[in-house]
Amino acid sequence: MRKGERTRLNLLVAGAGFLAENNLDALTVSAICGHAGVAHGTFYLYFQDRNDVAGALLSKFVDYLQVQMRISARQAGDPVRNTTAAYFELFKANAGLMKCLVVGIDAFPEARTAFQRLNNEWARTVVRAYVKNHRGGGLSEDELMRRAYALGGMVDQYLTALFVTEDPWIASLSKDMDAVIDTLTTLWRKGMHE
Repeated sequence: MRKGERTRLNLLVAGAGFLAENNLDALTVSAICGHAGVAHGTFYLYFQDRNDVAGALLSKFVDYLQVQMRISARQAGDPVRNTTAAYFELFKANAGLMKCLVVGIDAFPEARTAFQRLNNEWARTVVRAYVKNHRGGGLSEDELMRRAYALGGMVDQYLTALFVTEDPWIASLSKDMDAVIDTLTTLWRKGMHE
């Protein structure tokens, strides 16, 4: 990579590192520059403001999530369980960034856009897989999309309570990771069928 590309990537990584431990609304240009070890003015060579960098890094994070989930769907075994397990692990490993997507979207339109894109593209992926595997199943595409959105929202809510807000009651029910993944997989299976 050229120096400019490395610097831009370094700023994105610094922003992601900051957001792994802090709320989205705490993100500042100074904090990013401090984490990246670059001068304040250097930031503005690559990004307009904190919203611009937040949008860029969350968009890249969404791309990463989708790639990882698609890879998991192609692994041996049950693709529904595989993708549910992958999302569980990705959420757990990246709770700070996931928090930015699911909780911090009000103040940052870029985060809202990234999260909506993730939800829409994943819902479409689920519907395509369902139609392919069930030859349509007699449900309209709109109905399947509504179900995919609703199920995804339930999973996000559960994982947010577990890994972001650290709800003690959810945590007490979630000590067995495989049991949680089985439950979430069952919700996806039953929710997408008539």
